[in-house]
This record gives sequence, C-alpha cells and structure tokens, in this order.
Amino acid sequence: MGSLSSRVLRRKAGLPRGEAAAAGKGGKRKRGGAEGTGDSDSDGEAEREERLLHLRGRRKKLKSTSKYIYQTLFLNGENSDIKICALGEEWNLHKIYLCQSGYFSSMFSGSWKESSMNVIELEIPDQNIDVEALQVAFGSLYRDDVLINPSRVVALLAAACMLQLDGLIQQCGETMKETITAQTVCGYYNSAGTYGLDSVKKKCLEWLLNNLMTHQSVGLFKELSINLMKQLISSSNLFVLQVEMDVYTALKKWMFLQLVPSWNGSFKQVLAEADAWFAERRREFGAGVAFLESAQGGAFVPVFAHLRLQYIISDLASARIVERDGLLPSEWLSSVYKQQWFAMLRAEQDNDIGPQEINKEELEGNSMRCGRKLAKDGDYCWRWTGFNFGLDLLVTYTNRYIIFKRNTLNQPCSGSVSLQPRRSIAFRLRLASFDCSGKVICSRTTGYQILTLEKDQEQIVMNLDSRLLTFPLYICCNFLYTSPEKRADSEAQLDHLEP
Repeated sequence: MGSLSSRVLRRKAGLPRGEAAAAGKGGKRKRGGAEGTGDSDSDGEAEREERLLHLRGRRKKLKSTSKYIYQTLFLNGENSDIKICALGEEWNLHKIYLCQSGYFSSMFSGSWKESSMNVIELEIPDQNIDVEALQVAFGSLYRDDVLINPSRVVALLAAACMLQLDGLIQQCGETMKETITAQTVCGYYNSAGTYGLDSVKKKCLEWLLNNLMTHQSVGLFKELSINLMKQLISSSNLFVLQVEMDVYTALKKWMFLQLVPSWNGSFKQVLAEADAWFAERRREFGAGVAFLESAQGGAFVPVFAHLRLQYIISDLASARIVERDGLLPSEWLSSVYKQQWFAMLRAEQDNDIGPQEINKEELEGNSMRCGRKLAKDGDYCWRWTGFNFGLDLLVTYTNRYIIFKRNTLNQPCSGSVSLQPRRSIAFRLRLASFDCSGKVICSRTTGYQILTLEKDQEQIVMNLDSRLLTFPLYICCNFLYTSPEKRADSEAQLDHLEP
C-alpha cells in the first residue's frame, strides 16, 4: 500500500495546478490525462453503470423492434411485395423474409416462374397442414421466439417441413420429446417417422418400452400399430410387470381392440370382453383351429411370435389359460414344450449348472422378463412364479440394497429344488422411477452379469443411493437359468437316433 500511495502522490505533484485542483475536487479527468487511483475507481464504476443502462436500453429497444416488425410487417402486411395464398387464406409477406425458408429461397432464386410473380398460390398436399399451422410458420420468419402448443405441434411440424424451416423443425422436435404421454406417444411416433425426426421416434419407443405395461388404456391399445407392437414385444428392454404371462394378457386385450375398434367400455372390462369375443370365434372355427391361423388373426402372428412362451408354460395356471384360449397354433406350443423338456433333462442329467459366460444375443432374445413395483420404501422379499429348473431365487429389497438369494433348504418352496453345490444365472437388473406422465426421473442398471451361488448363499447385486430413490420404484429383471443348448451336441444326438 505504501508504494501505491507514494506513486499516487507523485502523480498528483506532477500535475498542473488547475488539473491538480480539479483532481482534488473529484472532477472528471480529461482524455489522456493522469488522475488518482481513487478517482479512477469511482469513474470506472460510473462508466460501468452507464454501459449497463445503455445495454438495458438497447435490449429494450431490440425487444420492441422485434415486436414492431412482427406486428407491422407480418400481422399488418405493410410494404408487402408478395402475396401467398393457401387453403383459402392470404398472407401479405416480404420476399426478403421468406428467403429464410429453403422452400421459398429455391423458388425465388431459380428459374421458376414464381420468382417473378407477386401472387403465389401454394398447393398443400399434406393433410396435417392447416391455416393455423401456416400462420405460425410464416410468423416465425418475423420473430425470434415461437411458443409451440403441444396440441398443435404435429400440424406445425408438417408446415415447417414443407417450407424447409430447419430451426422450427428442431423446435417442434424438442417440444415433442418433452411432452410424450400415453395420449401423444403414438401420434408423435408416427409423425416422427413421416417427417424424419429419428431422435423423436427413438424417444417415443423408449417411452413405450418403459410404460406399455403400466399405462395400458383403451385409447393407447387402439393406436398401437402391429409393426410398433412387434418392436415392443420383441425387445429385451420391455419393462415387464409381473411376468411374461402378463405380456400375453396385454396382447390379447390389444388384439381384441384392434379387431373391434368400436368397443368403448372401461379398460377393466376389456379382458372379460376379449375372452368372450375369442370364445365365440372358437365356436365358429371349430376344434383344432387356432385364432392366429384364421384370416382375422393372421396379421397378428408376427407380434405373438415374439412372446417368450417358455416362461409362460412353466407355470401351470398360465399354461392352462393359453391352452383354453386357443389363440396360438398348437405347433408353437408343442415346440416349446419339447424345448423345455430337453432343458430340464440337461439340468438334471447333464449337470448343466447354468450360463458360464455372457451371451448377449441369447440374453436379449431368450431371457426371462419379469418385474415388480415397490410402492414405498420398506422391506420386501419375493420370488417370480414358474418352474426355474430347481433354482429358487429369492429377491429382497431392504435398506437400499437389492439382494439375490439361492434358496435351497432355509425357506419352504412349492417346487423342486436343485441340490447341486453351485448354480449360475445370467441376469440384468434395472431400476427406474417415473413421473406421472411416464418420463424417467432416475434409473440404474447392473448391465448383463453372471452370478454363481452356492446353496442358500445370498449376494448383494445393487446398492442404491438414497438421494436418487423416488417411489414408486420399478424393478425389472432379465434372467437365464440354463445354458443354451449346443447345436453340435443336439445334432449328434439326432444323428445317433437315425437308422
């Protein structure tokens, strides 16, 4: 501080008397002149305030200018040099603004006859485009920000794509991704496919995989196309609650609503109505003809073919329902019964202790899909139903841990239990919380893993951060209990049986 003070004093001493006096009184310095540090600080502060006021004034002016341009040039059409006519409406616009659109830029800069015309009639081939959408699209050329109503976003996207307004297309896409719900997801998915918004299409598919089983409704099931449902049912990422039989039941309801779209009852009544309707078809077709083999049912074969039937017929009650319904061809069921029989023999007689390495293709295509909803924090312990080749797997949630236990002797089990010293499973565990619209709040996954358990051994498979826990919490698992059958071995066995 001493050296700074002396430097200031020396500077003051070197000033002419008038300037020194002015400086002493706190007057402003002349451009290029010297002054004390204290005055520099106060002057700098004043200059900063002045600049801030100037910037605020500019922002205010720019904002009012933007409004003025929109009001005067677009809404009032002043100084218009071109008239656009479409869908029975007219817009008095300006070529210099229209050239922001790729559609009009090409029209005006090429050798098109419209380049010299003052009135242009637009043909609108897309039925999604209406007058309101064109009004917003044209108006976006005269303003910086566009407020998009989600209920109007598809029409506006259609107009933006026709006029080649890249910025507006992107904004429509962002609006769609932020407003996906059970009511909008199918419309958004179809529109994204039509107008080439792959990121929106992907987001809609993710929403459906996460929420199909928990947001079932009459409206949603009527909207879901066969091709879209096929993608969902074939995916290992489908969030299944509780077991594969629930997927079959959902498909039965969906197929009924696709075939009888005029039905408008409560979703709670759908299953009973579907069972009665398919029972009537069975009586019409006669014994031995599955519904999927009929002319009406044939279109749904690609969807039902992706059911993982081995995890349905492993439960007696579920197997009886499937046989009673008569929806599936008998060949499908015979094939899976045979497959499971050989898998059981391998586990019992060939000492198959389960998967020993990660086979992602096998896991994604053939793993058991199951899930559970935890309504609130607490202690939970459960098992998923079905015959799992003697491996009774208990799942526990307690104190923010998820634990797998191979139950052998400690707790009662309704089925047979393997006494092999070690058993292995391949699994993936996923957890997620969703808001009321089905949007993911938080999620975690273990990825695909191999877990080897001794008799009555338990293992922590996930430790949850309490800060990320939001209830209800949804748990979804993929499991493989047996090793994939080696094709070479099975073919050798068949060769041995041949005469």
